[in-house]
Amino acid sequence: MSNRTLDLNDALYDYLLANSLREPEVMRRLREETARVPASMMQISPEQGQFMALLVQLMGARRCIEVGTFTGYSALAVALALPADGKIVACDVNAETTAIGQRFWQEAGVAGKIDLRIAPAVETLQEMLNAGDAGRYDFAFIDADKSNYDSYYELALQLLRPGGLIAIDNVLWNGSVIDPSKNDADTLAIRAINAKVAGDKRVTCSLVPIGDGLMLAHKQNDKNS
Repeated sequence: MSNRTLDLNDALYDYLLANSLREPEVMRRLREETARVPASMMQISPEQGQFMALLVQLMGARRCIEVGTFTGYSALAVALALPADGKIVACDVNAETTAIGQRFWQEAGVAGKIDLRIAPAVETLQEMLNAGDAGRYDFAFIDADKSNYDSYYELALQLLRPGGLIAIDNVLWNGSVIDPSKNDADTLAIRAINAKVAGDKRVTCSLVPIGDGLMLAHKQNDKNS
């Protein structure tokens, strides 16, 4: 029994993976290739990818958004969990790193589910709203430049249907959120989005201590806002 979340040492983390992780071989190889890429620390953990896939399945999601694709591991996790007619709009600005993901998406047979858009995500999301897509999406994952987290959150909230879910990554920021000596722009932006979501009556929320922290925001019906 425990009245708070346990700390995971290496042995307990290995046990967690051994007794829960069902990572497809194609995802494992993509993760291993990503480990050789500069800034590989931007890769989400395999148990977080599996958790997000489970959320998508539980919701019966069909239309998803990803802000920040990197080498495509999270997009692949979600795409494999979607039904045959499911789609993800994947937003990124780096054609080189996303090209790695495209190879594995093709191999996994889900490339047709992933609509990769190489452009600043604020522009892509606004274009989707201008095209009449408000309220048409089920799930959004935000894992990109921290300074724009607030903008991504607001735009994603408009694009999601009532009952839709936003997942915001890196919200514990390797512990920097509680370090008073850390006041760089990224840390301040993460503190701000955490406080905003926690007090936002348009959503119910939970900050899940998985990976580097994942804030879940569940969009409420307008009458409950």
